[in-house]
Amino acid sequence: MLQPRPKVLIADDDHNLRQLLTEALPKHKFEVYQAADGNEAWDIVRSLRPDLVLLDVMMPGLDGLEICRLMRDNPQTSNIPILMLTAKAQLKDKLEGIESGADDYITKPFDPMELQARIEMHLRRYQRETDMSPITELPGNKSIGNTLDERIESGEKFAFMYVDLDDFKAYNDFYGFNFGSEVIKMTGQLLRRAIDYKGNDVDFLGHVGGDDFIIMTSIDKAEDVAKEIVRLFDEEIPSYYQPEDLEKGYIVSVDRRGYVMKFPVMTISISIVHNEYRQLADAAQIGRVAAELKKYAKDLEGSVYVFDRRKT
Repeated sequence: MLQPRPKVLIADDDHNLRQLLTEALPKHKFEVYQAADGNEAWDIVRSLRPDLVLLDVMMPGLDGLEICRLMRDNPQTSNIPILMLTAKAQLKDKLEGIESGADDYITKPFDPMELQARIEMHLRRYQRETDMSPITELPGNKSIGNTLDERIESGEKFAFMYVDLDDFKAYNDFYGFNFGSEVIKMTGQLLRRAIDYKGNDVDFLGHVGGDDFIIMTSIDKAEDVAKEIVRLFDEEIPSYYQPEDLEKGYIVSVDRRGYVMKFPVMTISISIVHNEYRQLADAAQIGRVAAELKKYAKDLEGSVYVFDRRKT
């Protein structure tokens, strides 16, 4: 399977420099995007989730140091390597960038070979350290666990959403791995859209594996996010079935016990655990409550979410 080219964002208000930087990065190795000012750069970072960002320090709108801080404060972008571009070589400027979260500095004018070597070095480190899902490009179990531990230890109020597809195995067995992977990819994308529309900038989205996803958001946003997920999924999923199967309303596949059964069009179930009324002490406790709610949700008809309203 071909590996996707790393996505590199170049953010600089100098058009000629952006072109020089783009030309210095071979097209067969990198997928290069450009931003002409800080606000555009931040919008692209949030929507594209690049693998590396080259940031000019001085730009209109948000400057490079501000974008650097925003990226480090956002769970979805906090690990992305950042290389600062500057015409200055003073120690003070380098220290400001490092304090803001930059990983490295490139001083203008730059050497193309050195630039490519440094980018490749940071991408190797990023790929080693991240546990991002190759299908959804979402953080995996390590990041999920670290983020959950941080939220528990901080004492903040938050909601933990466990998202699961109903009857995915039957679909995957019937249509094949490639179709199943496309459904997983689509689900990751629509979860992102739901969070962007109904959630907060600092919400976390992770992919446990298979058809299981995790969202961490504020308690007041959780139900709105869940409703949007249900709406988007029910709108999107029919396009992943053959017309004749949609007309019948089911596919015939084998369940986990080996029995041949009819399976309806896939739905989505969401369980929402939170610490509004009870203390959440650790990940194991959250997992038990989420699994209990998920079991209840799967017994209901259609795409649903279950919000834990118990006070004990």
